[in-house]
Amino acid sequence: MSKQTKGILLAASGASLWGISGAAAQYLFSTTTISNTWLVSIRLLVAGVLLTLWSLLKFPHQVKQVISSRFNLKFLVLFAVLGMMNSQLTYFLAIKYSNAPTATVIQYLQPVFIILWLALANRQWPRRLDCISILIALVGTFFLATGGHLNQLALTPTALFWGIWCAVAAALYTLLPRPLLQKFDALIVCGLAMLISGVLLLPWLVTTPLPHLSTWDWVLITYIVIGGTMFAYTLFLQSIRYISPAATGILSAFEPLVATLLAVTLLGTCLTLAAVCGSLLILLTTFLQAIPFQKFKTFIHFPHLK
Repeated sequence: MSKQTKGILLAASGASLWGISGAAAQYLFSTTTISNTWLVSIRLLVAGVLLTLWSLLKFPHQVKQVISSRFNLKFLVLFAVLGMMNSQLTYFLAIKYSNAPTATVIQYLQPVFIILWLALANRQWPRRLDCISILIALVGTFFLATGGHLNQLALTPTALFWGIWCAVAAALYTLLPRPLLQKFDALIVCGLAMLISGVLLLPWLVTTPLPHLSTWDWVLITYIVIGGTMFAYTLFLQSIRYISPAATGILSAFEPLVATLLAVTLLGTCLTLAAVCGSLLILLTTFLQAIPFQKFKTFIHFPHLK
C-alpha cells in the first residue's frame, strides 16, 4: 500500500468516525433525557485522560515542556476553553436543536470566519478566491436556514444560533493552538486541552443526576468517547504524515456525508432539496479553501474535532 493510499484511508476513516459520532448524539438527544453538558463532560474527561496517558507514554518530555511553561499553559487554557470546550458544547447543542447533518454542515462555515479574522489581523482585503468562498457560503446558509423561501425559516432561530456559534468555535479551535502546534505533537495538545475542559465541566457532571439509559445508550456513549473522539482524531492526525493538509481538508467531507447517510437511513431525518443544495454549497467553500490555487493558508492546519 502506498503512502498516499494509506493517508487517504486514514483521513477518510477518521472523518467517517466523526460522522457516526454526530448521528449517535442525535439518537441520544431524541430518545433519552441526556443533557448536552453531561455528554460533553463525559466525552472530554474520559478521552482527555486516555489521550494524556498515551502522550505521557509516547512523548513524556514534550508533555513536561508544555505544563512547565507559563506561556504554553496560557495558550493551552485558552484553547481548552474557547476552542475545545466551546466547539464541543455548541456542536452538540446544534445537533440537539436541529440534526446531525445540519449541525455538521453549518460547522463547515468555519473557513469564512477564519478568512475574516486573518483579513482583520493582517489588515488586508481577502483574496478574490476568499471573497467567492464567503459569497458561496452565505448562499448555502440561506438555503439551509430558509429552505429557499424568503418568508420562513427551515431551521429554528435557536438551531441557527448554535450552528453559527459552532462554526465560530471551530474557527477558534483552528487558530488558537497555532503557537503550541509549532512546537509540540498535536496529540499532546489535544489530550491536555480535553483534560482541562473535562475538569472544568466536572461540577456539572457530578451534580447532574445520572440519566436513565439502556445498554444500547451506554454503547453509543462509549463509542462517542472512544471511537468518535480518540480513534477518529488519532486516525485523522496520522493521515497528515502521508498526505497534504489540503487533501485531509477535502477528505474531511466524509464526516457530513456519513452523518447524513446515517441520519436519513437509520434515524428518519428528512432533508429537503434546498437543504441538500445549501449543504453542498457550504462544503464547496471547504474544497475551494483546501485546493492550493496559489499557496496554502497562512495558518497551520489543525483538523477540527467532532
